[in-house]
Amino acid sequence: MGQAGPFIHPLASVSSKLIGSGTQVWQFAVVMTTVRIGTDCNIGAQTFIENGVTLGNRVTIKNGVQLWEGTIIEDDVFIGPNVTFTNDRYPISGNAEFSREPVTIRSGASVGGGAVLLPGIVVGRNALVGAGAVVTRDVIDNGRVVGNPARPL
Repeated sequence: MGQAGPFIHPLASVSSKLIGSGTQVWQFAVVMTTVRIGTDCNIGAQTFIENGVTLGNRVTIKNGVQLWEGTIIEDDVFIGPNVTFTNDRYPISGNAEFSREPVTIRSGASVGGGAVLLPGIVVGRNALVGAGAVVTRDVIDNGRVVGNPARPL
């Protein structure tokens, strides 16, 4: 299945040593030191992964995604291009005392391109978030949501 170690494109900036075999990290991606990435993942170009992020096995992160501290993405998850993750409900420049509310994506879920996930959201197992949806509430296991704000199908 996967190769012996991860493939890191020469134009990627990867500081983490915690990357599983068979994982591919493409050009202009930034992966910080304490990021954990499982096996057989695909990290698209122009992706930023901040310290304290955990990705499971067989995760696909398409181009232009930023994952902020505390984000957890479990196994077999698909994140479409330009999905926006957030972890600060009341962002104020220079506020070092903000309350971090990371996003969690459970196993088997898919998030369509351009979706926005507000702080503290949990997307349930095998759930689907439609492209462009603005997710303001948790998505139940096997749930399907679309729209702004995201509503069940």
